[in-house]
Amino acid sequence: MSKSLNKIEIERYSRQIVLKNVGVVGQKKILNSKILIIGVGGLGCPVVDNLTRSGVKNITIADHDKVSLSNLHRQTMYDTSDIGKFKVDVVKKKVKKINPFSKINIIKKKITSANLSKIINKFDILVDGSDNFKTKFLLNDYSVKYKKVLIVGAISKFDGHIFSFNFKNYKEPCLRCFYQSEPSDELLNCETEGIVGTVANIIGGIQANEVLKNILDIKNDLDSSILIIDLLKLNFRKVNFKKKSKCICF
Repeated sequence: MSKSLNKIEIERYSRQIVLKNVGVVGQKKILNSKILIIGVGGLGCPVVDNLTRSGVKNITIADHDKVSLSNLHRQTMYDTSDIGKFKVDVVKKKVKKINPFSKINIIKKKITSANLSKIINKFDILVDGSDNFKTKFLLNDYSVKYKKVLIVGAISKFDGHIFSFNFKNYKEPCLRCFYQSEPSDELLNCETEGIVGTVANIIGGIQANEVLKNILDIKNDLDSSILIIDLLKLNFRKVNFKKKSKCICF
């Protein structure tokens, strides 16, 4: 745990510190947490933005894509001048403007089993902001293996899904328990399926909120369940699911 909060930190996070679920002790936990965010697109942008503003100083972002014009309606860390630049480079500069005391590291390559296995133990929590199920299942499998917290998000059209897993104990099911088989990535294809920009921001914001709850050891209401959000009809529901026999988490 770090030393006492300085005057700047007390002022910067004063509206958060006043909450009984946070306080000075909780704020110090936030400041000392280490988060890996995979993908800084529609979901990753609000995650890194919100966590930076909340006080998470040690963030690593992984993405190999460049900013395109079609990204701008939903990926809030970018503007027109960023088109053609690597997303991780742009985010790093903008995070430093939000909080110059932040330490942000970048991985300018696609996350694979080879590179993930080398870095995963550096982090307390992993956040999935990817747009494909192969990556989501990869993060799931390694989070189970290394007993990490994993926050998963998925978006399409007006819809969003959120999972919040804490594999520090092996009592709860994993992502493979929910999906009987690996779904088609067409379900997450914004180019063909479409996506409303506000959906990405809302789901990413909830993912960031789940990260903070885990840092602060607040009860996880998404244990063994998925949060399904339909923002067209404004329906919010949680669906419980159980461990699947012979799954990697069993």
